[in-house]
This record gives sequence, structure tokens and C-alpha cells, in this order.
Amino acid sequence: MTTELDDASAPEIRSNTPGSFPYGVLRERHPALIQRVRNAFPYGPEQHRALDALLRESTDPAGVMEPLPAEAGEGDREQWERWGSGEHVGRSWFDAPFLWAESYFYRRLLDAVGYFGPGPWQGVDPFRPFKQAELESPEAHAELATLDRLAKEPQETQARALLHGSLWGNRADLGFQLTRTPAGTTSSALLADDSDHLWSLLPPGAGNTVHLVADNAGRELVPDLLLIDHLLRHAHAARVILHVKPHPYYVSDATPTDVLDALNHLKQARGEAGETGTRLWQATATGHLSLRTHPFACAPLPYASMPDDLRADFATATLTILKGDLNYRRLVGDRAWPATTPFPTPTSYFPSPPAALRTLKSDVIVGLDEKTEHTLTTTEGPTWRTTGEHAVIQVRHTNP
Repeated sequence: MTTELDDASAPEIRSNTPGSFPYGVLRERHPALIQRVRNAFPYGPEQHRALDALLRESTDPAGVMEPLPAEAGEGDREQWERWGSGEHVGRSWFDAPFLWAESYFYRRLLDAVGYFGPGPWQGVDPFRPFKQAELESPEAHAELATLDRLAKEPQETQARALLHGSLWGNRADLGFQLTRTPAGTTSSALLADDSDHLWSLLPPGAGNTVHLVADNAGRELVPDLLLIDHLLRHAHAARVILHVKPHPYYVSDATPTDVLDALNHLKQARGEAGETGTRLWQATATGHLSLRTHPFACAPLPYASMPDDLRADFATATLTILKGDLNYRRLVGDRAWPATTPFPTPTSYFPSPPAALRTLKSDVIVGLDEKTEHTLTTTEGPTWRTTGEHAVIQVRHTNP
């Protein structure tokens, strides 16, 4: 197994600094999420007790990580042991690497609500109501109507709009306006734009294979599917592999069930959206669009530590598109990199050229020039890294 890049100038981000973004996630965001999950389902006393225990344990800086319960299953416990539970369990949540602690929180949350154990809540996604609400909202249906207008635009305009739709799709408060810059943003919101390089790697008719690693379900997954349809329809890709999580993960992360929901959402729409859904449905039958899951998709580790079988899979790609903030953290390593670190430096290990489509919702960032970083820090302070108001399209142009 390949080990994580170890750069002394870029220590792992942890949550043990009061006032920092990671500290706020553990102390504020996670308790709010537990409350939302409580309200979403009529859980019984057992689930509420387990959620209370997780809340106390994970929000107290003096508290320690408890191990997975015995009924979690020997195979799962062994897997988390390989991923580092022996190093971190029994110690403070706040002293563990932020990526590890945050991931373990979601694994423990699934245990608390009975997702993995025998009983009526087994296999019930605790985040499904939030995902469904997005797809069923008036905004989600209105967004699809823009496809009818976009279909009349030149192909180059469509390509740009769909790429930006996929980029900004994980800002649920924003949606995606496919024929223009998203409302409330400016061109300066895109801090790095390697989109020309992205398209240069996917010449039409070259038999390209594209892997797309999805992030969120709902209103983000839909524009990802629209981009996939464009790649296939205009021969930028002969085949697309869509990677999703094997089970629920960071609240809205996409699973196979969420892909089915999004495809049905498209198929049931009128006009161009419905035709797109039908094309994608047929593409799965012909093998032009394939779905992948892998246990490492829910690992608390960067992609530099990916197992050999996943590495071999990604190596088949002409280009691997990684969506969203979490995948970015895992791609470059959740470390305090200097923002001016060239994007190819922390991604040199990746077995195919990676392209990151990411809105900034956490501290880690690379690939910026000094002027951009200085301007943002001077005008906005450190929060420019975490508000989701800025984005990057970053591409490493060559194979390692």
C-alpha cells in the first residue's frame, strides 16, 4: 500500500485549536447534525441513548474516542484497525487528524442509529430525508428547465456551462444557472481555472475513459450526471466510470441509491432533462456508464494511501475528475500546505491525471499564486478558505 506524502512543511490538520474551522466542526456542526438526524426519523430509546453518548464523547475536548461496538463485525473492525483506529481510539477526538476524526464520527453515527446492526433500522440511510428534500424542491425542478435553453447554445458554450454547473453544484443555496456565472458570484470567485487543460485531455473521438468520483447526492449529483451525458454524447469519453460511496457517509455523500434517485429525477422531467435521463439510463445498459463502489471510498485517509486494486482502477483513466471538498482533501492530503504549493506536487502519486472540481469549504488549498492568496487573506481574512464562496478547477496534465 502506498503511504501518505509526508511533508514536514505541511503538517496534518487537527481540531485541537479553539476557534479554528476543524474545532468548530467537532464542537458545533456535529451536534447540530445529530439533532437533525434525531428529528428525521422516529428512532427508539436505544438509538437516542447511543446518539447522546456519541454527542458527549465527540464534543468534549477531554473525551476520548471509543472503539466500534463488538457487533460492528470482525471484518469491519479489522478494516478500521488497518485505517488507524489502534492509533487514535482511546485518545482525544480533537488530537486526531481532522480527516480521521470527522470520518470516524460518521461511522460511529451509523452505528448509533442501527444502520449496520440487525433490526428495523438496518440499511436505513439516516441522511436520506435531506437528500430527497433537495431533489423534490421547486428549485431542483426549475433548474432542469435551463437545459432546454442550453440545448440551443453552441457545443462549446454547453461544455463550459455544464462543467461549471458540476463545479458549483454542491452549493445547495446557489444551485446552478447553466448559462451564466452562478448568481451571487463573480469571475474572481474561481481562484484557479484549468478548464482548458481539462478539455485538452479529452479530445473527441479518442476513445477516452473518464472516472468521475462523486461527492454529494441530490442537487449536486444531477449536474454531475449532466456533465457525464455531455462527455458521452459528444465523444469526449467512450466510457465513464462513476464512483460513489458504498454506504452513507458525510451527510449527503452519494450512494448507488442516490444515483438511482437522481436518474429517476431526470427521466421524469420534461424536455431536454428527460431525454438526458433516458440517454444515461441506456448508457448504463450498454456499459458506456458504469457505477463503482469501493470500501476505501469511506476511509479516513487520503488517496495517497489507496489500496492496489483501486490504484489499478484509476490507472485506466484518461482523466479522473474528483468532485467536492472532501475528495480534494483526500486528493492533496488534509494538510496545512502553503497555498502556493503547485497542484502537481501533492498529487504526483495519483495514477492518472486528476482534475479537481471543488468549492472551498475547508482550510486546505494548493495551486494559488501569491497575489491571489494575499488579496484574499487581506480582504476576507482566513474564512475565504471555508465559506464556499470560492472555487477551483485544477488539473494535473500528465501521468506520473
